[in-house]
Amino acid sequence: MNRKNDVLLVDGYNMIGAWPELAKLKESDLEAARDKLLDMLAEYQGFTGRSVYVIFDAHQVPGLGATFKQHKLTIVYTKEKETADECIERLCTELYARRRHIYVATSDMIEQHVVFGQGALRLSARELLTEIAQNKLGIQQAIRDKRSGRRNTLDENINSDVWTKLEMMRRGDKPPKT
Repeated sequence: MNRKNDVLLVDGYNMIGAWPELAKLKESDLEAARDKLLDMLAEYQGFTGRSVYVIFDAHQVPGLGATFKQHKLTIVYTKEKETADECIERLCTELYARRRHIYVATSDMIEQHVVFGQGALRLSARELLTEIAQNKLGIQQAIRDKRSGRRNTLDENINSDVWTKLEMMRRGDKPPKT
């Protein structure tokens, strides 16, 4: 499956409240918890290729809302009197029309049922955290492999007879008949 066209919509405050590390950080510094969430999701987006939208609930804050890019993530602060759930539902409808796989990360069961009815796939907060942890391990392994000099070269994958024939062809010689 090509994940490049996939979109992940994340209920930001739902993740912060559900992930133990972020929930603890939120108690003393909500902004730091948001920043940590965005860092984790930016790494996830870079590894998976999915486009990630992070929606933060601002329904009790006066204003027009805002959408901007940070770490190549699309960050959405909802407008006054709009909940994150309403914004996610609207984005599901808009993005689904473009024939993409839409995933919604929330642990709100009602919201999961609503977006599922709109054709999106649900991802609980715990499932997303598990995926992020697995991706982090994959990134660390790739870095270790690169540092150790392990490369997936042609030399390692073909036997000497084929290598000899290829070398002769490169030189313009005819390979011996087998």
